[in-house]
Amino acid sequence: MSNPEELATLVRMHRKAAKLTQLQLAELAGVGKTVVFEIEKGKETVKLATLMKVLKVLNIEMQLTSPLLNNQMNGNEKS
Repeated sequence: MSNPEELATLVRMHRKAAKLTQLQLAELAGVGKTVVFEIEKGKETVKLATLMKVLKVLNIEMQLTSPLLNNQMNGNEKS
């Protein structure tokens, strides 16, 4: 996922596939209704913890990658 618009599209697609309104999703996630509106508009100021609540309801898993972590796991990092 390289930009907020892609995340917005993904959330919207999953919400619609689950046949949820934005308000229903907000209620299930325990967040304010404007949070879902903001996520689906690609707003970048949504708090990570709040975003994670919405993603959890939609069964969307977020993964982070890091070249530093990859090097350490491969034993290439020197102490």
